[in-house]
Amino acid sequence: MSSCTALEHSLRPVRAFRYVVVDVFTETPLAGNALAVFTDGRGLSDEEMQRLARETNLSESVFVLPAEDGGAARIRIFTPSVELPFAGHPTLGSAYVLAGPLQLPEIRLETLRGIVPVALEREHDRIVFGRMRQPLPVWAAYDDVDALLAALGVERSELPVELYDNGARFVYVGLGSEEEVARLQPDPFALSDQTDFVGVLCFAGSGARWKARMFAPGGGIFEDPATGSAAGPLAVHLARHGRIAFGDEIEIAQGVEIGRPSTLFARAVGTAEELERVEVGGSAVVVARGEFRIP
Repeated sequence: MSSCTALEHSLRPVRAFRYVVVDVFTETPLAGNALAVFTDGRGLSDEEMQRLARETNLSESVFVLPAEDGGAARIRIFTPSVELPFAGHPTLGSAYVLAGPLQLPEIRLETLRGIVPVALEREHDRIVFGRMRQPLPVWAAYDDVDALLAALGVERSELPVELYDNGARFVYVGLGSEEEVARLQPDPFALSDQTDFVGVLCFAGSGARWKARMFAPGGGIFEDPATGSAAGPLAVHLARHGRIAFGDEIEIAQGVEIGRPSTLFARAVGTAEELERVEVGGSAVVVARGEFRIP
């Protein structure tokens, strides 16, 4: 670098962007699904948001912007490789960060799939639980079931293999036992070829308690510790196929196999013909604060 170029570089203004790291779907620091929330994303281009999300290298990063459609704030959600219209743990984690200093019983966050209300429960001045009302999913049969099962290394699914879309897209594969879910060792390359940017949620359980693992190598995430946007459609899937009743709340354990144990709660209200609402809830804890300084 020439001295002139170095001088020009040193004189360029530096912008500071503060962020908070919050572990979502857990009450324990360094568990759950980590999220970076940039509390003021004004002044960042789309490309810069994507590069910052790649720099944090978390499953998602959120950039908070002024509201435009009646919410408390607008959020943009990025994985290390792509922007998402909606995702669960970023929405819940953002609610914890933004509503922490407030005493509101609910915060409404604008996403690319519309406003997502998050109801908040507090003990004294601390938020202890949040419950989001997710966009309603649509669903369809998955086309290439045999190739998907082969990529997962399993022989069959206990329920129909179906694709759900609520702004994020997931295929659901039901296994015979929680032990079978724990033993999964999918082929990441074959799974990526099969699913592109679609995640695959494998699950087993009964009644109110279920175990899940979610793989999305096509989206740059081999295994996700806690997938809030997949938890709601799982409740819908189980209710549609008679494993639970509509209106029942389920508890989902996820992330154990990768050292990030997480607990999610989900409920689908209505009927298969007329789904009324889908709710997903959990806890979160702030673990770090900092800032990025970029020209």
